[in-house]
Amino acid sequence: MLPAPNRLLTQSQFASAIRAPGATRAGSRILVVHANVTDSRAGLPPRVGFVVSKAVGNAVVRNRTKRRLRAAVASRLDGIPTGVDVVVRAQPAAASATFGELSEALNPLLDRAIGRLKVAR
Repeated sequence: MLPAPNRLLTQSQFASAIRAPGATRAGSRILVVHANVTDSRAGLPPRVGFVVSKAVGNAVVRNRTKRRLRAAVASRLDGIPTGVDVVVRAQPAAASATFGELSEALNPLLDRAIGRLKVAR
């Protein structure tokens, strides 16, 4: 599980990470990663949220996919710069992906989305 300061919780937090000016996106067949940084978040720990819709599968499949994504992101949390908000959206193909496949898909997408941001590293 991610620590509380590292979680996106409200709809407005998710919306600002996805739709705000300056937000970036990188996608694949399995996942889409959105990232955004704002001046008001400077110096604060990175936050991560997950979107797994009903298109991925039933509740059991969606929750399993979220758990796997959470574990994959938790291992990469130190590599995300401070002040960055990240939203990981699962595509329907994520339902049949193993943990290893999700991790392999997530790593380059995180690097690409965060690399496009104008953030001090």
